[in-house]
Amino acid sequence: MKFLLRMTLIALLTVLLCGAAAAGAAGAPEEGAAATILFTHDMHSRLLPTREADGGEYGGSARLMTAIQEQRALHPDALLVDGGDFSMGTLFQTAYSTAALELRMLGALGYDAVTFGNHEYDYRAAGFAAMLRAAADSGDRLPALVEANFLPPAEGEEGDGADARAVREAFAECGVSDYVLLERGGVPFVIFGLMGQESADYAPMSGMVFHDPAETARRVVEEATAACAETYGREPVVVCLSHSGTDDGKGEDYELARAVDGIDIIISAHTHTTLTQPIQVGDTLIVSAGDYCRNLGVLEVTVDEQGRVALAGYELMPIDETLAQDRSIARLVEEYQREVEEDYLSRFDMTFDQVLLHNNYPFDSVETLSAAQHESTLGNLFADAYLWAAEQAEGEEYVPVSLTVTAVGIIRDTIPVGEVTVSDVFNAMPLGMGADGTPGYPLVSVYLTGADLRRVLEVDASVQPLMHEAQLFCAGVEYRFNPHRMIFNKVMEARLRLPDGTAVPIQDDQLYRVVTGLYCGQMLGEVESRSFGLLSITPRDAQGQPIDMTRLEDYILHDAQGREVKEWQAIAGYLQSMGGEMSPDYSQPDGRKQVTPSWNPVDLLVNPNGFTLAVVGLVAAVIVLIALIVWLRTRPRMGRTIKRGSGRGYRPYRG
Repeated sequence: MKFLLRMTLIALLTVLLCGAAAAGAAGAPEEGAAATILFTHDMHSRLLPTREADGGEYGGSARLMTAIQEQRALHPDALLVDGGDFSMGTLFQTAYSTAALELRMLGALGYDAVTFGNHEYDYRAAGFAAMLRAAADSGDRLPALVEANFLPPAEGEEGDGADARAVREAFAECGVSDYVLLERGGVPFVIFGLMGQESADYAPMSGMVFHDPAETARRVVEEATAACAETYGREPVVVCLSHSGTDDGKGEDYELARAVDGIDIIISAHTHTTLTQPIQVGDTLIVSAGDYCRNLGVLEVTVDEQGRVALAGYELMPIDETLAQDRSIARLVEEYQREVEEDYLSRFDMTFDQVLLHNNYPFDSVETLSAAQHESTLGNLFADAYLWAAEQAEGEEYVPVSLTVTAVGIIRDTIPVGEVTVSDVFNAMPLGMGADGTPGYPLVSVYLTGADLRRVLEVDASVQPLMHEAQLFCAGVEYRFNPHRMIFNKVMEARLRLPDGTAVPIQDDQLYRVVTGLYCGQMLGEVESRSFGLLSITPRDAQGQPIDMTRLEDYILHDAQGREVKEWQAIAGYLQSMGGEMSPDYSQPDGRKQVTPSWNPVDLLVNPNGFTLAVVGLVAAVIVLIALIVWLRTRPRMGRTIKRGSGRGYRPYRG
């Protein structure tokens, strides 16, 4: 009897233990549970497909939706996230602060969580807050918005004001938070957003306060992990949407992964990087899918009972012509196009797909444009367009312009072969906003002395190797430089090129009129600080007085109707003036910029400036000093040499 009772108790205990184990298993993912994260970043308003140089095309929201649906059919519990810079790059951005088309599109595509990039602040704090309010007021579904370290000033903090209050209120209205907790297929996730140091530097007018990314990440990981344990009773998969970037496997996100424990996955944005395989840094996976909606990233991982994450699969799914366009999203994009035409393009008497001319000549891609120092027909075209636009805007009151300047850093696309539309031109030069509050950087007109004009050319020759975005393209000059010469003394000769093609010397003490874009003008005004005082350029007014660079907007170029002349508008008008066919002048370079590498001593030292003379003098002094030290250490010793212990006195040294 006791035996039967004992066996009954054992059986009952076994049942209870199995039940408890089953209950525990129901509350946690099985060992090796699968999770899938779909991701994009740096899409820059590319709601429509982008044409390739070879005639193909990639991207577009309607095809992206098809890819998302295909992946969700395979992975029903997949997360869909974006790493920021979803705006600024096409005509759709012109409705950014009034209609929030890009953010609403992310909602329509079904994104779960999104962070902000530096370009979300291109229209400054007021424009950013207006975009968030417009998105909330639309009533459309929106993704969760996460941002942990690039925040509006707190009440009473330095920088607090009307714009900061507007952003704080918009954050509250849209539910912007440091992080969000989500669960998919029994796997809990923490998703948080970060802004990198370089990204923050690229948004100088944002009005936001930048907090250290690593310190912020440690705090968020600790808080969110504790919150997840309280909510779900187990360890989460921690995903960081980081607008910081990687560069050749290094960069800010690489350092973030090294510095902060507990981040399982970093979606790395900002640098437009395409990683064909994840970067593993400790226990952290770093992934990037490329820019402009070229790919949908697909990351598959397994998660064990302790929440440890392991790579199970990785794919970059191309968004190209092989994918059909989702009809509902295609119709939505068409609605957005009509909105842009009515609210923005109508003031320029232009339409979205209006053909400006036919182009037979292949121009540099943006990648080729910035890869090396060279003369580019694309850069020449844009600089010539500024020259044309200034004359058209001023008419009979036109004051001759000696130099126009544009820079690689603001050129975002090329001019395609075939029909060139208004949309194509805007895509090439889409950034910024004018003093009038409307999208597009305007042209500004200032004066430079001949000496400063030469220094502008020196920026192109000397700074580009350090910062590719600083490569300049000009009209009105012809110059030659040797990249092997001393920095800030690479330009060997420079002359003005007059409209009739003749070249004349540049007079150092003479004033010359210069036209450039607002952003480029601001950067030229900061050359001294960015070159540690070794190079300075002083923009002036027509009377030769230095300009207060905080008031550069006072020198914006306006047309006869008093409207700002936008950079993209200048290019579109210039192309339209060609009568339907691209001018053969742009079939090849015309020699205005000549890069002539040489190690010939004469080429290296001819026409030295003060900086080169100082460096050469310093090097010569060091050489003389070294020679003197060597001579002193090796010269013959004069006098007597005593042989101690020889018992033979001394003998003179006769060397």
